[in-house]
Amino acid sequence: MNQMKIRALLPQDDAALASLIRKVLIEFDVPKTGTAYADPELDQMYATYQNPRMDFWVVLKGETILGGAGIAPLPKANAQVCELQKMYFDPSARGLGMGAAMMDVCLDFARQSGYKQVYLETLPQMVHAQKLYRKYGFQDLSNPMGDTGHCNCSVWMLKDL
Repeated sequence: MNQMKIRALLPQDDAALASLIRKVLIEFDVPKTGTAYADPELDQMYATYQNPRMDFWVVLKGETILGGAGIAPLPKANAQVCELQKMYFDPSARGLGMGAAMMDVCLDFARQSGYKQVYLETLPQMVHAQKLYRKYGFQDLSNPMGDTGHCNCSVWMLKDL
């Protein structure tokens, strides 16, 4: 893993994390509306995740943020369903096992928080992410769940815990 580590999000991480997420979304030519790009919490991630049954982690190499992911309740859904949110990695962190390591952290937290299912949304062009999700047991859905506001995400997946 090239001396990369995962730790909880800190307040001073907000600007670097927002920049990284936007950079990755631009790399994949993701619409700027109806996706995580337009999420109001993107510039204040630390404050957003300071709520019950929510947490967010970042991947670091030295002091540089190279990725992140979080777990939060799925809006307007059963309280036993959470959402895997904003799992994005810089190209330099891909293919090194960090996605799997982050997935383990997120799924462990979801289980410990009492969730029974994990939902996620992504885009068709994010094929490597989908491969990872399927490896972890996520199944494709024919319709979205909850109300994420991500109307341009057209791949929906769910995993039982």
